[in-house]
Amino acid sequence: MQMSNDQALGLVRQGAEALQRGQAGEARDCLLRVTATGRANSQIWMLLAAAERALGNLSAQEAALDQALALDPGLVMAKVQKGDCRAAAGDNRAALAFYESALGLAEGHQPPPEIAAELSRVAGVVAAWRDRVGAAREAALASAGLPEGGRSPRFQQALDILAGRKAIFVQQPTGFYFPGLAQTQFFDTEQFDWAAVIEAETAAIKAELEGVLAEARGEFRPYMHGDANAPRNQTNRLIDSYDWSALFLCENGKRNAAMIERCPRTWAAMQQVPAPRTVNSPTVMFSLLKPGARIAAHTGMFNTRLICHLPLIVPPGCGFRVGNEVREWQPGKLMVFDDTIEHEAWNEGGSERVVLIFDIWRPDLSEQERAEVAALFAATGAGTGSV
Repeated sequence: MQMSNDQALGLVRQGAEALQRGQAGEARDCLLRVTATGRANSQIWMLLAAAERALGNLSAQEAALDQALALDPGLVMAKVQKGDCRAAAGDNRAALAFYESALGLAEGHQPPPEIAAELSRVAGVVAAWRDRVGAAREAALASAGLPEGGRSPRFQQALDILAGRKAIFVQQPTGFYFPGLAQTQFFDTEQFDWAAVIEAETAAIKAELEGVLAEARGEFRPYMHGDANAPRNQTNRLIDSYDWSALFLCENGKRNAAMIERCPRTWAAMQQVPAPRTVNSPTVMFSLLKPGARIAAHTGMFNTRLICHLPLIVPPGCGFRVGNEVREWQPGKLMVFDDTIEHEAWNEGGSERVVLIFDIWRPDLSEQERAEVAALFAATGAGTGSV
């Protein structure tokens, strides 16, 4: 069909104006003449889809939406309407996929009110669908002898991810990634024969900490500090802030002899753990978080080590999240976790929180692999940090 650009634009305007007047038939006729030329963009196809929808021609509407999405897969409203078409056709699984895709595209944005209203509608549809599917799944599992509360923790976490209650978190080290290691958020401390030894020293370690707080509080310094020779992250309010401070007995392999002398029981306890003794390790420190402080979600540098927390002073209102799991520090109860999985911490209490932090080799690294990693760090000068 021969048609000039001006003629095509005129028909598009005529079709859009007809839609606004509620004359969907006239709009469709105008827009079909344009699409027949093969020059229609995604917005023209969307106008045609709107006309077909107003006329009740759902199959023709869906065909127009398919054309629009082929040209621009990021059209949020096209995906919402495609989901509606699939739902009308009884294909709920496909409808859910298009709704979820639309919601994902819109996440973090502020769409116009009319689009926001549609997204709110489909979010409700998705939630209701998940509830129905989840209820059916729970009933089936219960009838199979697997009721809630009687399942293994990992299987329950898999169900939570399937239901959308939890997300998938994996190791994302910022410095070095060693493949093939277990994606575990918190480790069971019973698998470490030295854990009970450390926990038994809690009272002695806390007494040494209290002595430091009384006599050498000035030795604590901001854990995060600015570097004049590196770009500064202006959005992180904890840089150079005493809201999160640390006192190191050993920092990236460099011993603080004065603090070790002040805290001999603490240092002796640390000799019982499988610390990575490399050019930049171990790290042993008291970590102090002031009331109201929050450490934003982040990941650590190397997945070849794990981080251990021995809680010493913990007011109510403190919390710690690794991946999907939130825990509260309990004085004297060791936590071992993978800091290359996204994690964050907060103190919403009324007084300071202090934990002893140290790093250990991952138990799933062989002696040969540990030696190889240590040699790499020695050759490259790789640094380590603790959270």
